[in-house]
Amino acid sequence: MSSVLIKSAVIVNENKQFVADILVRDGIIERIDKQININADHEIDAEGLFLFPGCIDDQVHFREPGLTHKANIYTESRAAVAGGITSFMEMPNTVPNTLTQTLLEAKYQIAAQSALANYSFFMGASNDNIEEVLQTDIKNVCGIKVFMGSSTGNMLVDNPKTLENIFSQSPMLIATHCEDEATIQSNLAHFKQLLGENIPVRLHPKIRSEEACYLSSSMAVELAKKHNTRLHILHISTEKETHLFDNTIPLKEKQITAEACIHHLWFSDEDYETKGNLIKWNPAVKTAGDRDGILKAVLDGRIDVIATDHAPHTIEEKSLPYLQAPSGGPLVQHALPAMLELYHQGKISLEQIAEKMAHNVADCFQIEKRGYIREGYWADLVLVDLNAPWKVNKDNILYKCKWSPFEGTTFQSKIITTIVSGNVVWDKETLIEGQTGKRLAFER
Repeated sequence: MSSVLIKSAVIVNENKQFVADILVRDGIIERIDKQININADHEIDAEGLFLFPGCIDDQVHFREPGLTHKANIYTESRAAVAGGITSFMEMPNTVPNTLTQTLLEAKYQIAAQSALANYSFFMGASNDNIEEVLQTDIKNVCGIKVFMGSSTGNMLVDNPKTLENIFSQSPMLIATHCEDEATIQSNLAHFKQLLGENIPVRLHPKIRSEEACYLSSSMAVELAKKHNTRLHILHISTEKETHLFDNTIPLKEKQITAEACIHHLWFSDEDYETKGNLIKWNPAVKTAGDRDGILKAVLDGRIDVIATDHAPHTIEEKSLPYLQAPSGGPLVQHALPAMLELYHQGKISLEQIAEKMAHNVADCFQIEKRGYIREGYWADLVLVDLNAPWKVNKDNILYKCKWSPFEGTTFQSKIITTIVSGNVVWDKETLIEGQTGKRLAFER
């Protein structure tokens, strides 16, 4: 492993901005100082650029194994590092679903060979695999994923007794997708009766409604409080749900935490007219009031982290009629640029972006020596030019699916260099191959 010296960067870290040099050796941040004069294997002139801790995305779907016509760990981690995401946690609804320890470890083996970012994988829960769930190693697996709403294969957990067992016995963090399936099916039946099969996508947030989300999220919170479970609720999509969460205690003391996703912070139901199925996600993008309420909760600490729920599908799949088109979209390459755009709009500070996309994710999941720019920590770093406008188009999209809901958008900020575990993997719009990321470890 080589040494890297970053000169004169504006460092954004732990609620501060300051200019300094950083020396990285053997993957670790060895020294942070006003001036470091030493010969390094790789020197980066960062004058005028902003250095952030690498983003940690706690919710992605990279589709491997079984759905690799949409994406795979290599292609999507490539897009992630181009977007300043240096670590990811991937979900279990691949094919086959990750419901056994053997299948979980097989995904780690794939990542060890092909992931360009650091990685971890969630163990999946179903209605009948509690024995496998309880074998999960808390030191080297990010968490347990529970779909309290429909998902791929055998992953809907809707049995009350099973939920009680998981919440009462889980040895580690449980991450939940919260939508009440009975409410969704009732809403869907209502619109099918009215419109048959020709339901427009603009009704997606009426079918996967605020009520469906709140019913499920409030049940998860109730279960967690009852059993003192470490609960993390993913992709909050309604303003109403934000009031389930507390901002009066430090994050490290919270037993119940929450996540907001880029699409719920950016789009609203007004965008279905132009974007159609490209912004069909579960939970649904809802009203502008929901979008603004979620951002408010991010800023005041009720919502703890920002992630992507990156979930690519082919453009052919997305072009199907609403009822046949799958939910989800690709986001890892454009998440940090989108948040920096909100900074340019005066809606969030640079320090808050570093907090919600790096510091808090590391604290929430108790990740070992990542998420901060600190001496002795792994060098996961992102250099950004805040004043380098660029437009998203098919030629610069790195997802395997080759489309983005941000296509045609001009971002003011560009990712210049991404360093993963001390290795420069993205530099000036060029991918630098030859190194893979590392498996995340957890201080639990």
